[in-house]
Amino acid sequence: MGFPSPITREQVAARILAGDNLIILRNKVIRVPPSWLATHPGGPLAILHFVGRDATDEVDAFHSDATLERIDRYTIGTVDVGEHGWLSFVPPIMSGWVRRITADGSKQWYNEASPFNSETDTAPSPSTQFLLVERTEDPPRPGPTLETLQPPPTPISPKIYAQHSAAYKVLHKRVIDAGLYKTRYITGYGPEIVRYTLLAILSIVAYRYGWFITSAFFLGLFWHQVTFTAHDLGHVGVTHDWTIDRLLGIFIADLLGGLSIGWWHLPFFAVSPVFFNSLWSSYYKRVMAFDAIAKIFIPIQHKLFYVIMCFARFNLYVLSYTFLAKHAFEPRKAVGGRWWWWGEVICLGLFFCWYSSLLMAIGNWKTALGYLVVSHVVTSPLHIQIVLSHFSRSTEDFGPVESFPARQLRTTVDVICSPKIEFIHGGLHLQVTHHLFPRLPRHNLREASMLVKEFAKEHNLEYAEFGFFEGNGEVRGVLKQVADQVKIVGMVADANIRDALKK
Repeated sequence: MGFPSPITREQVAARILAGDNLIILRNKVIRVPPSWLATHPGGPLAILHFVGRDATDEVDAFHSDATLERIDRYTIGTVDVGEHGWLSFVPPIMSGWVRRITADGSKQWYNEASPFNSETDTAPSPSTQFLLVERTEDPPRPGPTLETLQPPPTPISPKIYAQHSAAYKVLHKRVIDAGLYKTRYITGYGPEIVRYTLLAILSIVAYRYGWFITSAFFLGLFWHQVTFTAHDLGHVGVTHDWTIDRLLGIFIADLLGGLSIGWWHLPFFAVSPVFFNSLWSSYYKRVMAFDAIAKIFIPIQHKLFYVIMCFARFNLYVLSYTFLAKHAFEPRKAVGGRWWWWGEVICLGLFFCWYSSLLMAIGNWKTALGYLVVSHVVTSPLHIQIVLSHFSRSTEDFGPVESFPARQLRTTVDVICSPKIEFIHGGLHLQVTHHLFPRLPRHNLREASMLVKEFAKEHNLEYAEFGFFEGNGEVRGVLKQVADQVKIVGMVADANIRDALKK
């Protein structure tokens, strides 16, 4: 096999505008074929959001060595990255553009977020939002242009990007050399299995003796704890084999917990004033509207925070079933094969069989309702844990010119806790390190976090940490700030209306 031919920056841009999905990986140009988009275990959007970008750090973080070798087979050339590396383009999907098959079988650009399309009511602007496209009233163009591919002005220089990226590669090698990708099956998951078994037995025994609320309490604790292992499996962080981890994940998440192992979070709170505009989500393929209901609830969202967290698991049910419904008609080979979809659907059906049987066998609808509520409310610390590490941090998007490690450190925070009780947090308290190394077994995250702190200090990047209760205060503070801004916007609008009526 000969050396790949060099490809100029202009040629890369031209091929992207012509419909090719090109990513830059270790100075190589990788052409992603349509079949790859359909079979990618992480879904097509994970790839489309990196078209035209240097995806080296992200790809290395999420994929095994064997997968990286297979990716190299799709190399079509190399690029001259210059002194400070490749200056990433803005992927077309980030400004709302996707490729669609027309009636005659050809492919053309389609702006899926345009108000001029019959399917949606918002239009995109050239935006660097990862999943959201801001509203504008500009009419759609025939397709993306060279201008829309260019990254917007940013305070981050290519030199800083290159320095952070190079340092992250060194950090990643240190993590690998330290053996931190090796799963601790005995000392790590051994105690976990004992804990899960004990909670399940306590719930079963309490139920058999008619102590239904006590049984519901232990069932909720069981769900709370096994979700952490399901999370590990979803990131292929246990056996590091996608098929094995997915099978185990379906058993734990779907059969035992009633949740799809493939679901994704949908924001329930507004954590930035940008949500005051209706936004098109390129993940959910729909408008996240700032509608009348949002205008009622956002001003009091900080007061409803814990109430919503108590019932957040029901939102996860909705997300799970929506996710599976969206994938019901995919090609036979889509996203790792069809077996996982059938496995999830069957196991979710079995979950509702055994859980509904528990409720019906109680014989008293009030007690059954109490069982339902208590078993779900007890899992609420998990949902609080998730939002603590994200909602209090910056939501500003610096675009594709911000390095992977800098972005994760800027937008994520750790929750400080003693190693003796970190099983309560299930590794989610070390979100900074988890985001930098998502496949890392969670029982090795604390050791890895020490290396990440050294990295952050050396490169003058903030490694944010706070206590659990302090974090709760910060999150509620962010929610209140946004709520107050909604009130101010409303007051200004009312004042403008009154002034207009006087005239």
